[in-house]
Amino acid sequence: MEEGEIASRYGLNIEKLKEDQIKLAKTIELKDKLDFDSIERIGAIDTIIVQNKIIAVAIVCDKEFNVIEEQYFMDTLRFPYLFEFRSYREMRSIIEAFNKLNEKPDVVFLKAHGVTHPRLGLASHFAIFTGIPSIGVADFLFDCDKVEDEDIIKDGKKVGKVLMSKEGSKPIYVSAGSFISLASSLKLCKEFIREPHKLPEPLHLAHKYVKSVKAEMKI
Repeated sequence: MEEGEIASRYGLNIEKLKEDQIKLAKTIELKDKLDFDSIERIGAIDTIIVQNKIIAVAIVCDKEFNVIEEQYFMDTLRFPYLFEFRSYREMRSIIEAFNKLNEKPDVVFLKAHGVTHPRLGLASHFAIFTGIPSIGVADFLFDCDKVEDEDIIKDGKKVGKVLMSKEGSKPIYVSAGSFISLASSLKLCKEFIREPHKLPEPLHLAHKYVKSVKAEMKI
């Protein structure tokens, strides 16, 4: 089904949603909110969608990757799949899972886009909503992104980095969400990758947890 058909079916104003994304994107801050060398708690978010259900999980671990806390939230999907509007489909459940955490992280990894998104990536949207610095780790780029050497360029500006995190695998694309610089985003991403995993370890732990929740829920 085409985007226009989906929007009509669900009564969505695509242009208004784009305007909202652009407005929110103006509040993104690409400066370090914290001294990231001294952080103690690292968070990660992951989701699984099965038919009309979504499971969102939030985990917190220490710098040795011992899990301090993990929470999940399951709900019925309330927004259709639209390529550039993932946060409208998943954000509510992500925030519900995140708000259940007693131990809030200093920084959060999301398997999503930050400022590499054409307007407002899920990682940026999450950071703006929560005030927590976030890092986007994606497995693809949008048409607006160009790669020069290892730099991801959008509108003539460097917005991300291509990272070959695992030999023989496709690269990952690292960008800041908000309240953190690209340099710190890349540094933390590299620091937290552990072989044989391609993604930063907190994201691996979140993915492992969301799969276990899905198995437990039997959906």
